[in-house]
Amino acid sequence: MTDPVVLAPFLVFAFLMTVTPGPNNAMALASGVRVGLTRSFPLIGGIAAGVALQMLAIGFGLGTLFEAYSITHEILRIGGSLYLIWLAWKIARSGPIVEGEESSPIGFFGAAAFQWINPKAWAITVSAAATYIPSNDYLLNISIAAALLALVAIPSVAVWAAAGRLLRNVLTRPTYARIFNLSVALLLVASTVPILLGNL
Repeated sequence: MTDPVVLAPFLVFAFLMTVTPGPNNAMALASGVRVGLTRSFPLIGGIAAGVALQMLAIGFGLGTLFEAYSITHEILRIGGSLYLIWLAWKIARSGPIVEGEESSPIGFFGAAAFQWINPKAWAITVSAAATYIPSNDYLLNISIAAALLALVAIPSVAVWAAAGRLLRNVLTRPTYARIFNLSVALLLVASTVPILLGNL
């Protein structure tokens, strides 16, 4: 992973996959609205730690488990979809911002654990492990890649929380809050469609 020929494409891949819309960034956006950027960092850190641990697990043999037992794909697909739909329902039903009553959707450990049922996170880590990790010194390289993925994910996801913070003042108005909450909920529900169709 120290070779620029491998490193540069991997960093571009990591940035594009972590900054583009998906369940993690929808949660970060909602958290930024609810509690601001600073108080969203436990969620952001949990996302980064979760994808890094996931990638390490793949490198240390979890990938072979998926190949051996195809039912694990179905469990993740159904479980991830149900969780995203529940989270979308929770966000859709939340009201406007009320000072002093805000809470982030989930904290550090919840965000880290969520990666194990987040189909986009699996797509990122499995694709990265299969495409960018040199076979020589594989475990060392995948450990470096996992750390780099976490480092790239932090600012990529934080941008979404910062965008949510910018919307915060507007979303004290019930009408705007309702539109925003429904939009984020629909984004989460839309992200389940490729999962349910088996495209992730």
